[in-house]
Amino acid sequence: MKRFEIIAEADARVLAHGETVMLARGGHVTPLAQDTLKERRVIVVHEGRAPDEASLVPRADIRIVAIASDHTGVKLRQALVPFLRGRGLSVQDLGTDGPEPVDYPDVAASVADLVASGDADGGIVIDGAGIGSAIAANKIDGIRAVMATSETIARYAREHNGANVLTLGATLVSQEEARAIVATWLTTPMREPRYIRRLAKIRALEDRDWGLGTRGLGTRGLGTTD
Repeated sequence: MKRFEIIAEADARVLAHGETVMLARGGHVTPLAQDTLKERRVIVVHEGRAPDEASLVPRADIRIVAIASDHTGVKLRQALVPFLRGRGLSVQDLGTDGPEPVDYPDVAASVADLVASGDADGGIVIDGAGIGSAIAANKIDGIRAVMATSETIARYAREHNGANVLTLGATLVSQEEARAIVATWLTTPMREPRYIRRLAKIRALEDRDWGLGTRGLGTRGLGTTD
């Protein structure tokens, strides 16, 4: 893999379409080169961002859980909070509690932020189907959110994929089913080296960009408007 301290327009022009290059720690991409790299679909990987694989593994002994719901998941969340506390867990209940509509991305972000920062060991988000919250939570670095409708999915989500956020659909599972799903998710560790190794590859996908110079910039930094 080619390594650059600075990627200038002249450098970008000679790179092959779809090539992957490394930008040195502290390096930068010139504005003209950013456009060319994007056009040529060149992937820029930033040096020094690969974390230790063990640090990516979700906590096996979850002690602090952040939980939140939108307006469709209030009843299910209120049933799960005492269930979690009854298992001896510290619960950060982020609401919501009223019937007024709440946007699921905001709810998902409130939980995912606490998990990503380490202020919670794991998170649970509830909306109507659980799908939107999983998509939203997964936009936050370090979050691996999975929507589960069965104990089997919950087990695979932890054991194989290291999910640190669980999302539930209030219209898809009963309170009894949700408790069983949550219990399985909480008590399933991730130990297999091959599964852990794959988490590093997931993180590498978060850390790469398509020649934009700054990870996560996307079209927001290109002067486009909605």
